[in-house]
Parts: sequence; C-alpha cells; structure tokens
Amino acid sequence: MIGKSRMSKLNILLITSDQQHWNTLGQFNPEIQTPALDKLASQGTTFTRAYCPNPTCTPTRASMITGKYPSQHGAYSLGAKLPESEPTVGERFQEAGYRTGLIGKAHFQPLHSTEEYPSLEAYPTLQDLDFWEHFAEPFYGFDHVELARNHTDEAHVGQHYALWMEEKGLSNWRDYYLQPTGNVESQRRKWLIPERFHYNAWIAERSKALISQYHDAHEADGSVSAGLSRRVCVHATPGDPTRPFFLWASFFDPHPKYLAPEPWDTMYDPEDITVPAIRPGEHDDSPPHLQLTQKPDPDFSAWQEPNGSGCHGFHSHLHDRDELAKDIACYYGMVSCMDKYIGQIINHLDDLGLAENTLVVFTSDHGHYFGQHGLIAKGAFHYEDGIRVPMIARLPGRIPADNVSHSLQSLVDYAPTFLDFCGLDIPEDMTGISQQAVWGRVDTDPSGGDADDAREHVIIENRHQPTTLHLKTFINQRYKITLYFNRNYGEIYDLLNDQGEVKNLWSDRKLRAELTEAFLRAEMLKEEPLTAQRLQLPNKSAAMYLKSCNLRGTQINFDPQENRYELFDLNTDPARQSNLWDDPAYREVRAEMARALLFSRWGLEPLWMPRVSGA
Repeated sequence: MIGKSRMSKLNILLITSDQQHWNTLGQFNPEIQTPALDKLASQGTTFTRAYCPNPTCTPTRASMITGKYPSQHGAYSLGAKLPESEPTVGERFQEAGYRTGLIGKAHFQPLHSTEEYPSLEAYPTLQDLDFWEHFAEPFYGFDHVELARNHTDEAHVGQHYALWMEEKGLSNWRDYYLQPTGNVESQRRKWLIPERFHYNAWIAERSKALISQYHDAHEADGSVSAGLSRRVCVHATPGDPTRPFFLWASFFDPHPKYLAPEPWDTMYDPEDITVPAIRPGEHDDSPPHLQLTQKPDPDFSAWQEPNGSGCHGFHSHLHDRDELAKDIACYYGMVSCMDKYIGQIINHLDDLGLAENTLVVFTSDHGHYFGQHGLIAKGAFHYEDGIRVPMIARLPGRIPADNVSHSLQSLVDYAPTFLDFCGLDIPEDMTGISQQAVWGRVDTDPSGGDADDAREHVIIENRHQPTTLHLKTFINQRYKITLYFNRNYGEIYDLLNDQGEVKNLWSDRKLRAELTEAFLRAEMLKEEPLTAQRLQLPNKSAAMYLKSCNLRGTQINFDPQENRYELFDLNTDPARQSNLWDDPAYREVRAEMARALLFSRWGLEPLWMPRVSGA
C-alpha cells in the first residue's frame, strides 16, 4: 500500500452524473446494468433518500461547493451565476494544503455573458480554444480545471474537451455536433461519434491522469499524463505525494437528449423496459401548471417572465408510449456507458493504493422524469423522480460496506461533510450540516428516522423564474409539502402510504397547517450568519430572515431556537399581552399567519441578477 503511506491525509473523490433518476442503479433495478457502481455500493453505503437542493443544474452544483442553499449563494436558477465572491469548499481545501481539480461539467455560470454579469461559460469564450489552452486562473476554488459545456451533440461543444479531441487526432470533431458549431443537422439515440472520443472517455482519462499526478512524485515537472502534449496539461499543479487532493469528476450523461455511441445505443431492448405512465385522474387535484402538461397545446403564458427566459418543462408532455420506451432504453444505455468510465476512475484510484485514504462519493445533481406522472425530463415538478438522486459513499474502515441507509441526505451537506471527514473546521456561513456520523453508521432501521440522524427534514428550493415561478418543498420522514409563492394551491403527499405520490392531500387543512409550521421552523434553522461586510454584497440580505409578520391586524412572531410561536390580535390586544397561538378559535388564523410569514421571507430573498439565458 505505497499510496496510503505516501498520502496519509484523506483525499476526496467526488463523481457526479447529470440528471440521473434515483432508481437507475443495477443494485436495485434489474432492468439496468451498472457493475462499477454496484461494486462501489458493495464496498460502501447506498443512500436511498438523498435529495438535491434544487432540481436543476446550476443551483444544485453551486450548493454542493458552497454548502449553502440557492437563496443564499445567489445562483437561484438556470441562467444565473454563482457570484465569485461566494466562498467555496475548494478554497477551504486549498487553505489546508490540498490540490483541487474539476474535470468535466461545471455549469456555475450561464451560456450568455453581459458586461454586468460576465460568464466564462458563455459564447464566444466558450469556443475560444486558444483562451482555454492558456487558461490558468483559479475557478471557484479549483486550482486545475478542464471543462466542457455540451450535453451529447449540443452546439455548445468547446473548451478543454474540444482541445482533447483535437489532441487525440479527431480533427473533424465538428462532424459529430449540431449546427452551427458542427455539421450535423440532427441525430437521434445513436450518436455516431466513436466511443473513444466520447466525453466519458475524456473525463475518465483526464481524471485518472490527475490522480496519477497527485500520487506520483515523478510527475513533479507539471505534466499530468505521459503521451499528451503540454497543450492540454501545461497548467497542471506539480505533483507532491504528501499533499492530499479534492477532485471532482463531473460527467454529463444521462442528461438528454437521448444519444449514445455504439454499442450502448442498442444495449437495451425497448420491449424489455418498464415504461412509467400517468394514472387516470392523477392530476385532478394537482396545481394548474401540472395539469397543463397533459394537454396537447397548453398555454403557460402566465408563468412567462417579461423579457425573460423560458420555463423548463412548461410545455405539453404528451408522448407516444413506444417512442418513450426507445428513449428509456437509450437513457439506460447512457447510464451504463458512463458506469464503465466511472469504474475506470475508481479502479485506477484503487490500483494506486489510494482506496484506504480516499473518500469516494457518487451522486447526481438532480433527477429525471421518463413518464412518471406523465412527465418528461425536468421542470418545476417536485415529485421524488425529479428531486431524489442516487448516492453512494465509500471509505474503508469509516463507512460501512454493503450497507443501505434510509437517512435523509441533502447535497447541500456535501461541503461541510467533506471538511469534517478531513478534520477541517466547518465555516459558520455554511448552512448545510455534516453527515459524517451518519455516513459512518450501520443503518438498522429500514423505515429511516433514526434518532441519531443528522437531519429530520430536507428543503428543496426552486425559484425558476424571478417573479412568476417560485416554489419550495419540505420533506420529513413521512410527508412532503410543496408551497408556491403567493399561490393558494400546493401539494402534500404521504410518502409512507402513497409512495407513487398520486393522492394530493392539500385539502387536509389540519395536516397542511402542521407541515407549514414545520416548514417555517426549518427555514429559520437554515439561516446564513451574515457579517456587516457580507451584507454589502448584492446577493445577501438580512431582511429575508425576518421572524415577525403583521397581516390584517394580526401579528405572528417565532423564535426558532426556543421553538416558540406567538400570535397576537392587535385589534383587541395592541399591547400584545395574550398569546393566542394555542387558542382553538384562532386555528385558521394561525395557519394563515404561518404561511404569510413564510411567504414574506421568500419574497425578501435578494434578486441580485436576472436570468440572462435559459441555461
């Protein structure tokens, strides 16, 4: 175990997919093959209730590296950016002497750049290969990055991935990508690019090379991998076998469109695939935007932001069942292809003797719909399919092997948990919590809800549009409630007795009131400590943390630390001498005021920048 003796401090290897449904691991789903991830699961713990803090890419990815919720770090939606002023976990690791690297997808910034809100991930910089060939700047706490921005054959191809393809001899790489960047008009399910040039191969090769460099003192000249010219790897950090690393291998698949290279495109027979389908009457009690998805020509203009970007998923989701089966088969092929290259990275790490002192974590940034509830892809839909993610963690001797945990997990907890595992202080401004103790525990309760769990609840935020589409979800061990800002409708599901989330319990006023109050308390307990200096930043606001609200002569106050609510009728009790919180006669007023305080807080979240693009 040379690697272990030479790199005694704990390393972190984070591996992510993009838009992967939680139930696409062979460990639980016999219709799909993921041998590498199944092996990782046998060596570690699988978490069945892991949730993203937002069901889209930028907000969740920003939460993973900041340890904060989207309402706090500023990247509230697709088309917004993570402010460079936000501290990241990579910076914390750098301060502790770690090397930090990111290979693959970042998506911390939008595809459009403005003078006020510049983006390195936007046109034309995106495809300025000379710029990326010489790029040597730190990027959100990563001292070495190799980036791409395209999903499958999108015209957004460029950055380091394009450099790599040229380095590998694929001078005609534009023949495999859509116009106007490439020469392809359209392709469906079968991606004609040879597998050896697929970005899965790029991410695996470059991640393995970086791990080798981190491990091997003979790479101290700065070259990451023999056989590659310095055009690609000139900016690599010199090797030092005594310094630990934090590396993020960030895959793009299985994010649509559904496109896989041979032979993965035909690996699965559509006839053998279970195709989820909507149940009759399922959306009778759903919010209006969900009902509209099941119409042939829906009008979503009420949610369209003036002069703004469109809403993901706000279109008709009606589809042909047989075509969907083919799409799912391709989606599964994308997962299996990615699994192959994930296995290469992990095997390389293990072959170097680094398994014993490297925390390996696999997850996805958010979920995916392929027919569940009649939905396709993603959108402002907070069913489990869209917000739950696959998750596996391995660290021999500290995380149990072949274990399944039903504890509540949130990706916002990754930054503090990684720091805690490495023995580093967790910054006070991180609002996620450390899950180290939970990850290191054998889960004996299949129903979840262990008294030693770090979380009693998770929160999912989704301010997809600045003013017209703002929803959040609160989930505890049994129930889920989704509230829509300043709307009278919502959703409640009993996840214990209605795992398919078919019956909306919104009309249960007592349950709605109880969950709204729990939601309010949870929101208050995740507040970010703000210094006077931090309050000067445009994406920060102390006002969003108010704990009192007046409405039509009634006042509600709440102290989250003491879990104390107060309710006063200012018309009859202006001196606030009589707390009416437990008065049965004020039960309806109490519920209304809890919701009003919650919405008041949401409405004061800083809208520091517009959505400058759709992604």
